[in-house]
Amino acid sequence: MPDVVVTADELARRTVRRSDFVSCNQAFIDCRTPGSDRKENYAMIGPGVSQAAGQHVNLRLPHGYQIGAAAMPHGITNNLHLHYTAEVFVCTEGEYLLRWGADGTEGELTLRAGDIASVPTWIFRGFTNTGPDDGWLFTVLGMDDTGGIIWGPSVLREAREHGLHLTADQRLVDTVAGDPLPPESELVTPLGREHLDRLRRWTPDEMRRRVAAADELAFSEHPFLDSSLPGGGARLSCVIGYGMTEDPHQEPRVTNPHGHNLAWLRADPGQGVSLHRQHETQTLIVRDGLWEVALNRDDPLRVRLGPRDLLSVPSDAWRTVRNVGTERGDLFVVNSGDGRVRLEWDEEVRKSAADAGLGIDHNGYVAPYALLPRSARAW
Repeated sequence: MPDVVVTADELARRTVRRSDFVSCNQAFIDCRTPGSDRKENYAMIGPGVSQAAGQHVNLRLPHGYQIGAAAMPHGITNNLHLHYTAEVFVCTEGEYLLRWGADGTEGELTLRAGDIASVPTWIFRGFTNTGPDDGWLFTVLGMDDTGGIIWGPSVLREAREHGLHLTADQRLVDTVAGDPLPPESELVTPLGREHLDRLRRWTPDEMRRRVAAADELAFSEHPFLDSSLPGGGARLSCVIGYGMTEDPHQEPRVTNPHGHNLAWLRADPGQGVSLHRQHETQTLIVRDGLWEVALNRDDPLRVRLGPRDLLSVPSDAWRTVRNVGTERGDLFVVNSGDGRVRLEWDEEVRKSAADAGLGIDHNGYVAPYALLPRSARAW
């Protein structure tokens, strides 16, 4: 495979810093509903499910998934709606109360900083900031085209009282601002009882199994070929899908298809992941610490990332990831696809691993080098 060389301009385009985030407070039809009128919606990779023509999007390149964020003051609510594709909440700050069901009474769970929740498709969900004003939820949505969302019947009815309407093609119409009201046949109508009754119900226990609490994460100490090599040593927790782990004994918290996988990468100062590449798109989101990512095998370009910074890494580009801070750091890693991510390690990494008695077997997992057949040995 020929090397993909990332230019300085491309690296700059794919680096989305916290200071680059631009909020939209009119992204959804409930933006005037009392108690929901101070929401901030962000779209870093792809437009997500925003219904506002003016939504700022940092990076529109297709990734196979989309990444955004929701922020709101204490007590403000994001009203009940359902998604056609996966929605994953990554809570990095504060506390949120998640509720679900057609009327929001089927169950509720509290998400705290570090918790990751996968909300099933075709289920109404809403959430309220029950923590401080600076609460922050990253959202990872499945697919490049999400299909939009369906709002709860009461949300649509109340929005109309404030001059907001939604067309069948997910366009927000604001009659207060002077938008002409389309014919009724072009507007979304609230779901009828016959459709609401067909939706699956989820118990609190079922939903709880789809939440990876920060204090319950299971980390592999040897998830990669370079785990025992200088410059390696990162630990990995598979949250959604098997992703990029090379530990044959590691299992994810959530296994159903999302169109992407998500893992939590942790490293002490000086540790990280050695030079490798993968075919899937990848986005790195910093939870805490200071990280350096180097792209390209020859004459690498380097970028440093702090909390909430994002980096979109191109498919097939060589990269190294390193904690360059003074304390332990944490990264969220999002890769495209529902299958496993097969890493291609640089030749020097494979040689060093072989010297240490390790290699990759035909199933893509770390194994004793001495037991591998010749077809799996590089030397």
